[in-house]
Amino acid sequence: MTYGQSAFGPDKEEESAFRDQFWRKARRVAASVPFAEDLLTAYYCAFDRATPLPVKASLVGALAYFIMPIDAIPDVIPLLGFTDDAAMLAAAIQLMATHIRPEHRVAAKDKLAEISK
Repeated sequence: MTYGQSAFGPDKEEESAFRDQFWRKARRVAASVPFAEDLLTAYYCAFDRATPLPVKASLVGALAYFIMPIDAIPDVIPLLGFTDDAAMLAAAIQLMATHIRPEHRVAAKDKLAEISK
């Protein structure tokens, strides 16, 4: 899998900050959200050089919604907190499913196993 062509445009600092925030939250909640594998799959697809820019932008939007501290249903609410995040991610994945490749899923499974230890 190759990475490059950013959905963030030329601003590498913004992309780096996004990635840091994503991984911080993903590591913290991976064991408690049932859509963790889909979340990581979307991440790997979004940052794959072969993924078209409009697809990257849509997936990054869904991932950004996941990392935002304030959203429609606050993540701190037990059982309900991540339902809006899951719905946003599911919609983006459904629309972009043809761009998600097996290697994105494999990378997601491997990373999930690593961070769930």
